[in-house]
Amino acid sequence: EVQLVESGGGLVQPGGSLRLSCAASGFTFSSATMSWVRQVPGKGLEWVSRINSDGGITRYADSVTGRFTISRDNAKNMLYLQMNSLKPEDTAVYYCSKVGTVDRGQGTQVTVSS
Repeated sequence: EVQLVESGGGLVQPGGSLRLSCAASGFTFSSATMSWVRQVPGKGLEWVSRINSDGGITRYADSVTGRFTISRDNAKNMLYLQMNSLKPEDTAVYYCSKVGTVDRGQGTQVTVSS
């Protein structure tokens, strides 16, 4: 059974930083392309970033390019999202997801507000 558990969200002021983590289990993490997506209540899912299986290829949505960094530790089955220079429009529930599937965790809330 695929399990994805996100953590690291919270309340932060504009311009601040957060590091999200995702613990993965139930599948061969080191072979999986992974992504982060986010959702504002009442709106659809927005893709944020993705990383290939060995971490050598990353992609970002235009809205977060230059501010967010995705990474992974295959030895620990962990996915990360370093978020810097946060803006109020980054407020959302963030999910990690295995690309090509509908699997995602329960999400972690990120709120950017002064």
